[in-house]
Order: sequence, then C-alpha cells, then structure tokens
Amino acid sequence: MKNRITELFGIQYPIIQGGMVWCSGWRLASAVSNSGGLGLLGAGSMHPETLLHHIAMMRQATDKPWGVNVPLMYPEIDRLMQLIISEGVKIVFTSAGSPAKYTKMLHDVGVTVAHVVSSSRFAVKCEEAGVDAVVAEGFEAGGHNGREETTTMVLVPQVRDAISLPLIAAGGIVSGRSMLAAMALGAEGVQIGTLFALSKESSASEEYKQRCAGLPEGGTMLCLKKLAPTRLVRNTLYEAVAQAEARGAGADELRAIIGHAASKRGIFLGDTDNGELEIGQAASAVREIKSVDEIMASLVAGYEAEKQRIMLT
Repeated sequence: MKNRITELFGIQYPIIQGGMVWCSGWRLASAVSNSGGLGLLGAGSMHPETLLHHIAMMRQATDKPWGVNVPLMYPEIDRLMQLIISEGVKIVFTSAGSPAKYTKMLHDVGVTVAHVVSSSRFAVKCEEAGVDAVVAEGFEAGGHNGREETTTMVLVPQVRDAISLPLIAAGGIVSGRSMLAAMALGAEGVQIGTLFALSKESSASEEYKQRCAGLPEGGTMLCLKKLAPTRLVRNTLYEAVAQAEARGAGADELRAIIGHAASKRGIFLGDTDNGELEIGQAASAVREIKSVDEIMASLVAGYEAEKQRIMLT
C-alpha cells in the first residue's frame, strides 16, 4: 500500500487513527502505530502535563511513527505547541482553526503538518499555508464537525480537484470497503475515528463503548451549530439540546444545558444519559469491541478483497 501518505509519515498502511478527545491516549495510539498505521494522541482533552505523560509513554510503547492531534481552539494553545516542539514530536495534525498560524513554526523545527477541513475552500487555504497533507472530513464524522454538512463522498472528490497535496479522507469510514471507496474518490489515505474509539485500547469508558456499539441507523445527530457543530448520540442530553434548538435557544442557554465537562462526563466517565456522547454515524456498523490488531487486520484484508472483487467484475 505504498503511496504519498505512507511515504510522508513513514507508515506501512495509509490508515490514520483520529485524535479523539477522551479516547486517544497512548495505549490506543501506540497500538495503531505498532499495527502499521499512524497513531495520534488526542491533545484536545489533555492538560499540557497530561500530554507530556502520554508522550513519554508513547516513546516506551512504540518505535514506529506517531503524532499529536491539536484542535486550534485549545485554551492553552501556545503553551501546548511549545511543549510539542520541545518534546520533539515529529507529526502534528491540526483542526478547528487556521492552519496558517502554526504551520511555519512547526515546519521550522522539522514537524510534518496535516490539517483537517470540511470544505474545498478551506483545503485551498491549507495548501496556501504550506501544510504537508489535508484531511477532508465529511459530516458523517463524530465530535466536532463542519457547518457545511457535506458528506465524505461529496467532499473528497471536490477537495481532490481543488488541491495537489496528499489527501486523507475521514468520516464514515468503518471497513476495508469504505476505505477503498475513499481511495476511488481521490484520497490517498483514511483517518478513522469511530472504529478506534470503540476499540479495546481506547481510553473511553466501557459504558460509552457499549452504548455506542451497534447504534441504530440515525442514532446520532449533528447539533450545537450555534456553538460548535457536534455529532452526538441521541440520549437525554441530546434531547434537551434538540428541544432548546427547536425553540431558538441562544448559545448561552445551550452552554447551560450542556454543563461543565460534558464530553468527559459522557465519554470518559460513562454517564451515557446526561453526558455528551460524541461518535460518528458509522457506529451503527460496529457490533463488538475489538482490539486494534483485529481492526487493522480487518481493514487491510477487506480493502484487498474488495479491490480484487472489483478487478474481477
């Protein structure tokens, strides 16, 4: 599976594990890297000191390439970037902000930078900012999402036509079959969140994993556009948000309904009724909690089998 993505990151398979809040600790990220993909620590839910611990553990757990995912809305972003640089992290995925602000600074110390976008317009800005790769994330994805509500199948070919950079598809990719489809649309790699969020090595609570595995189709919805668009499981908290949005509630009221540390409550502490359960639409295809090794083997085998089936038809 050699291509521009595997060569850029020095990995065996063009499979990147999303840097998800409360899920992507060192156990998950190192397992993905050791299985031939690219593991990412999810810095969005870590204090700088916590990230420092996870970086140290990554170095003990793997000698393969790995990186850190950094949402640019992070409250201590400058401190976090300085920590990443001082620790010699080699790969950084950024999201939720302008790639122009930190890309040059990271490049100056030899860091490879990828940025997540939800539109071809923002992908062009990434190329102008000099990033090394772009992640085109469709609105099937869990957690924070684009306001455009563009699906992966629509977004990826439009981004492919707009930029010349190595392209990674994200959103709704849950099998080797969907991985092959993303490649057919012009991607050179895939970023996968939901499958890995529900893996044995994920740092999410067991309550969260069991609640999300095998959700019905339509079991998640995009909401909170007045704050930051987020895909959530339909639970008690979601219903309260949906009712408030239906009557035109403003941002302050929505913040009050969500309360403090809502994603930690739901994902990490396992309050599946009143916590924020962020997960992608593809959760409806996940029926059991598997190890990273099993997930990676299934993705690669499924990809090769589907490619062979198409060649024979």
